[in-house]
Amino acid sequence: MKKRNLITCALPYANGPVHIGHLAGVYVPADIYVRYLRMRGRETLFVCGSDEHGVPITIAARKEGCSPQDIVDKYHNLIKQSFADFGITFDIYSRTTSATHHQYAADFFRKLYDEGKFIEKESEQFYDPEAKVFLADRYIVGTCPKCGNPDAYGDQCEKCGSTLSPEELIDPHSKVSGAEPVKKRTKHWYLPLDRYEPWLREWILDGHKEWKTNVYGQCKSWLDGGLQPRAVSRDLDWGVPVPVEGAEGKVLYVWFDAPIGYISNTIELLPDSWEQWWKSEDTRMVHFIGKDNIVFHCIVFPSMLKAYGDGFILPENVPANEFLNLEGDKISTSKNWAVWLHEYLQDFPGKQDTLRYVLTANAPETKDNDFTWKDFQTRHNSELVAIFGNFVNRAVVLTHKYFGGATPAPGELLDIDREALAQIPLLKKEIEENIENFKFREALRAAMNLARVGNKYISDTEPWAVAKTDPARTATILNTCIQITASLSVAFAPFLPFSVEKLNRILAVEPIAWDDFGKASLIPAGHVLNKAELLFSKIEDAEIEKQTKRLDDIKAARLA
Repeated sequence: MKKRNLITCALPYANGPVHIGHLAGVYVPADIYVRYLRMRGRETLFVCGSDEHGVPITIAARKEGCSPQDIVDKYHNLIKQSFADFGITFDIYSRTTSATHHQYAADFFRKLYDEGKFIEKESEQFYDPEAKVFLADRYIVGTCPKCGNPDAYGDQCEKCGSTLSPEELIDPHSKVSGAEPVKKRTKHWYLPLDRYEPWLREWILDGHKEWKTNVYGQCKSWLDGGLQPRAVSRDLDWGVPVPVEGAEGKVLYVWFDAPIGYISNTIELLPDSWEQWWKSEDTRMVHFIGKDNIVFHCIVFPSMLKAYGDGFILPENVPANEFLNLEGDKISTSKNWAVWLHEYLQDFPGKQDTLRYVLTANAPETKDNDFTWKDFQTRHNSELVAIFGNFVNRAVVLTHKYFGGATPAPGELLDIDREALAQIPLLKKEIEENIENFKFREALRAAMNLARVGNKYISDTEPWAVAKTDPARTATILNTCIQITASLSVAFAPFLPFSVEKLNRILAVEPIAWDDFGKASLIPAGHVLNKAELLFSKIEDAEIEKQTKRLDDIKAARLA
């Protein structure tokens, strides 16, 4: 086993808030994994930050009548605070507009440039003569020649799904100014990915057959289709300036600039020791991303690191998730069809763990999944409240009722006691194996199954009835219940950190170590519990109706 774990998350783009699709696809599973690694005592660094360059930032700034820096400052601060309030435990959350990043990204480019790792090409690209900017295909809109949709993009019609080119659009115009695009010659530097194709085939297709099917399959598809040189610069005045003569008005292309942010953020945090995380064979790197980022993290960024040399390690795994839909429709930032994290935290104060739970229980690990507010309410009320919370409350309340809150000493165990306690190490092993293999949905199910074991046990043994005639037997039953409760505080710790903090307060214990999870006696006889308090409160219909009405109003406005 390698000594260190470097865990990165895809850098969220700072032109809008974080929504539940981002959380389910990337940030919640990554945080679960990091919390688990830390509980196992494994040295771990968790790195992320805002991706703040590129055309969408300049378009947003133009639309809002402010500077690109104003836009990224606004959303960087919002995203960073939302993550903190939601309990995502980054060691550093920085940004690609930082001085450290600009310097390191420029140096990275310059080394490859000086070593002849790029090729230069001149080409004709679409240009907005009014806004005086070159246009990516996505920023050219017009009428689809296939279905007549007047809002088709230069690369795709979202109505009929056809792949398009700007030349095919009827009445094409710039999304920036509305002007008709013209072709203009420009020179750029390209990373010749085709040169790295044989190495990539060996490294991925032969060396990483254990990667998730969706990741491995997408990589194979790209490689089988043949890789092409990819531009690493573009004509724009917002970004990291290309650090060579004759490159005025050109910046590093955001796809090249952004992944370097993982390195520059580490340098910002650990200026004297960052290389042990990026250039040591004792470090294991894992990228958490969504499926739209697979090509960049599995093919492009590894090729950049390979071209750079100097001992950079490569990712050992890239557990990308599929997409999460919302109430049957694709989440869309531009159409406001999303559940925004900062708004959720305002509407459901103290219920961070409910969203963490639902997004994990319904995670799009192998296929696209759907988030509905009704399922959110049902899972909270019927699982968190009725199973996990109910068992904990009954165990603690009855211990206070019959033993003044002091954990009773157990007597002789019966088969029913031994069978319940025997489930703990089995479920612990199941949680471990699933988390280690990035199957967080299954790991969470195993944790909840432990709560189900507790509920069944307390219902079958009926300590409230036994207490009338047999105090010694009641003591054994409630001791067993408290041991299961203590185990639950460990089982759920990677998933539900706020609830587990509350549970530890009720149990009057410091966080229990993962290595102790599975032991028969975590709480000693005589240990006094604090008063019972509900771990979870029920979510009422009115709270859900408010959310579904908001979405109905958004849909109605769109169709009007």
